[in-house]
Amino acid sequence: MLKAGVLGAGHLGKIHLRLLKQSEKYELVGFYDADEDNAKKVVEEFGYTYFPSIEDLIDAVDMVDIVTPTLSHYECAVLAISKGKHIFIEKPITKTVEEAEEIRRLLAENNLRGQVGHVERFNPAWLAVKDKLDNPMFIEAHRLAEFNPRGTDVPVVLDLMIHDIDIILSVVKSDIKYISASGVSVISKSPDIANARIEFENGCVANITASRISLKNMRKTRFFQRDAYISVDFLEKKCEVVKMKDAPDNPGDFDMILQNAEGEKKQIYFANPEVSNNNAILDELETFAHAINTNTKPIVTLQDGSDALRVATQIINCFKQL
Repeated sequence: MLKAGVLGAGHLGKIHLRLLKQSEKYELVGFYDADEDNAKKVVEEFGYTYFPSIEDLIDAVDMVDIVTPTLSHYECAVLAISKGKHIFIEKPITKTVEEAEEIRRLLAENNLRGQVGHVERFNPAWLAVKDKLDNPMFIEAHRLAEFNPRGTDVPVVLDLMIHDIDIILSVVKSDIKYISASGVSVISKSPDIANARIEFENGCVANITASRISLKNMRKTRFFQRDAYISVDFLEKKCEVVKMKDAPDNPGDFDMILQNAEGEKKQIYFANPEVSNNNAILDELETFAHAINTNTKPIVTLQDGSDALRVATQIINCFKQL
């Protein structure tokens, strides 16, 4: 079992602590949190071992799970790498692309493994349909959340939209041609609602909307490709696949048939895959353990995290030009 330690015991950090504790692939050694009062509460409530310094924790483990605020990701990662430790780092990977690239370089130089916490890659609804995506040409994503002060230290693009950016980049195998975006600050000092349009060199267009001031929660993405429409509900963990094929010469009474202007007839049919229950955060942590143990490529690489951050930064820069 890999010895694991968690940096940061906030809302998400506590979830990681609990899952690492129950995992059969890790031995949870303990955690470090800069807020001593919070750390004491966590120890009293859950009994996890608290390390008084970040260095002591890193020295005691094989893998460092970085769940601190984004602004400290780079510092924590560099320290862990300097001590020869593998790192799991929450999204967004770092504050800047330059920091992300430096971490990626250091990991490679030290032959260490790193994975970024883009958890939607492990969402069961996504896992059920991702292999059915074949060169989508239009993608529409909506990620809406009710207001929560947690996370408002960064723009909504880094807080929420980056999930969809990563999903889209994992599907569209093409360079980006052009990005346009707009964002509005309503409650926070940084944009709370944003829309971005990403145009790819292969002609695919992605339209992404993210808001953290909505009256209801929504996390839906729709993919349109030749002869198919695929919808993923990341929140409800549901998916829908609607496909078209050439209509039979003698369709049945209940067959759904469409005819275009050229007289071609298509039959619509539903092929909804089964969605299996899972714990996405546990899965991402345990697949990382597998990558470490087998010396193989993690599912969400540091390059993936860096690419998503690069696009997110370009979107944010669009706001400054308005």
